[in-house]
Amino acid sequence: MQEKGLLIVLSGPSGVGKGTVRKELFSQPDTAFEYSVSATTRLPREGERNGIDYFFKTREEFEEMIKHDKLLEYAEFVGNYYGTPVDYVRETLDSGKDVFLEIEVQGASQVRSKFPEGLFIFLAPPSLSELENRIVTRGTETEDLIRSRMRAAREEIEMMELYDYVVENDQVELASERIKAIVVAEHCRRERVQYRYKKMLEVD
Repeated sequence: MQEKGLLIVLSGPSGVGKGTVRKELFSQPDTAFEYSVSATTRLPREGERNGIDYFFKTREEFEEMIKHDKLLEYAEFVGNYYGTPVDYVRETLDSGKDVFLEIEVQGASQVRSKFPEGLFIFLAPPSLSELENRIVTRGTETEDLIRSRMRAAREEIEMMELYDYVVENDQVELASERIKAIVVAEHCRRERVQYRYKKMLEVD
């Protein structure tokens, strides 16, 4: 019996640096996770590529995916849809590989209800002022959108109790190392490995 892969869910407030931490993780040669690319209706930012950073969809295309139950989770955030295509996730976990999701907080709560055995990590900012500074210096948001994102961030931080672990993104490299350490520990959790030893005891 093959051990199933671990579903690793990273989320946190907009602007906290989820994408930056994910890119740091996946730039390291010892990272063995499969990245599940999310779908979104928001426009690409500079340097983002379709099928690499996101699957960029029209609103109509995304709503067809909802209608046909092709999403593990989805949420509408600041006027745009975000979601996780479901087939890839299930197939990859069944093959024994870990799947890494970088998603919004609303989406993580949906995944928790469907995959309670998943590993849920909340990426937190060092402070609200630092979070606002990161959003402002990104230079892609209007003043109204910044205010909207900060209101949403307060609500999302209050949802931290839905997660198993909290990692502060004070430095990208340190946050990445903490996440890797958490994943190693989860793979050693008794519930995940004890079946192997029970099998061993059955051998004469």
